[in-house]
Amino acid sequence: MASGLFLFGIIFVAIVGMIVLISKFKWHPFIVLILAAYFVGLLAGLPVDKTIGIIKKGFGGILGNIGIVIIAGTIIGTILEKTGAALTMANAILALVGKKRAPLTMSLTGYVTSIPVFCDSGFVVLSPISRALAEKSGISLAVMATALSSGLYATHCLVPPTPGPIIMAGTLSADLGLVILMGFLVSIPVMLAGYIYAMKVAVKYQIAASPEVSLEDLLDKYGKLPGAVHSFSPIVLPIVLIALKSIADFPAAPFGSGVVKTFFDFLGNPVTALLLGVFLATSLIPKEEKGASFAWISEGIHHSASILAITGAGGALGLVLRELPLADVLSNSLLQMHLGLLIPFIIAMLLKTAMGASTVSMILTSAMVAPLMVQMGMTSELAKVLVVLAIGAGSMTVSHANDSYFWVVSQFSDMDTSTAYKCQTGVTLIQGIVAMTVIQALAMVML
Repeated sequence: MASGLFLFGIIFVAIVGMIVLISKFKWHPFIVLILAAYFVGLLAGLPVDKTIGIIKKGFGGILGNIGIVIIAGTIIGTILEKTGAALTMANAILALVGKKRAPLTMSLTGYVTSIPVFCDSGFVVLSPISRALAEKSGISLAVMATALSSGLYATHCLVPPTPGPIIMAGTLSADLGLVILMGFLVSIPVMLAGYIYAMKVAVKYQIAASPEVSLEDLLDKYGKLPGAVHSFSPIVLPIVLIALKSIADFPAAPFGSGVVKTFFDFLGNPVTALLLGVFLATSLIPKEEKGASFAWISEGIHHSASILAITGAGGALGLVLRELPLADVLSNSLLQMHLGLLIPFIIAMLLKTAMGASTVSMILTSAMVAPLMVQMGMTSELAKVLVVLAIGAGSMTVSHANDSYFWVVSQFSDMDTSTAYKCQTGVTLIQGIVAMTVIQALAMVML
């Protein structure tokens, strides 16, 4: 078994190689992660048979824990898009907040929508309403787009059932209910920071809205839209059930230890809760579209396939890394600096900035950090949750030209590249810093 500086060098070369292959040569992260697992395991001195066995075990283990949850969450997001439920949620928030506060409306709408829907898809779905509101209110499209993109980003990186946070919770054995509760607590100031940035910085850049359709026509596009309560229910119910399970499992046993606790443990299991969310989502499909329900669910499963492949490959690399004495290698260097939660934040930030993909950054960082949790002193349930959120904060920092989301935001908002750097890259930098600041404050109080 390799040790010391040589082992650290192997891991460093593997990380640089992954960044280059994914970013420059556009290799799929699944292939790159599996190759990295082979590379690290074999060069570190693990036997060939053991390396292959670890890769298979790591791949299957992580998917066994969260595979169904990822598929179910992706199906819910797809149906919300197809049925117009996402626009119903936007309209409901608009009615609550008011057209005079249109940027706040888009921040809140993005914040809610991105809990089950990928931020890229959410921006595409909601950008027409953002453009229509910009025209109606006379506000620059740069402001509306920045408010929307930052609202989407806040929950995309911090709140399950978005795949990234789910994967991190599974990899680090963090309680998913606590991740949801703490994720909401951290993501609210992160969303507000994005809104303030939009109002203070993005407002300097004037972009005419030029909507293709009016707001009224847009909301009529899907025919009869589902009701607001019905539209929110596939998101809200699973979150409430998972949170109740976490409460039921508190050491104080607020629901006792009998049938009530068993009931919430069953319904609040992420697999059960998300499947119930899928059934609620399918009830949104209008009768005249019921024939398309199979195709829509299949599309959701199709969208989840790449996520599952990357997640499994990340689990394989993670288990290989766990077999290596990483803590011993780092014990006299990085860990001795007592950086605490800054360690996962910095690793995720570097990977995100270098590779562009937030979810890939979350998968890689959680796999790398998992073997170090004991040496970092992050063994309590709350500490594990804060590590998950610190990785999420790092994975926000920053969105720039190698990130597909950067181009989605710029192209759907008529931003030139320079403006996109000032708006999208700038706001994600601020959001990442705010997120980590809040997490550090929580750690000082709670740990």
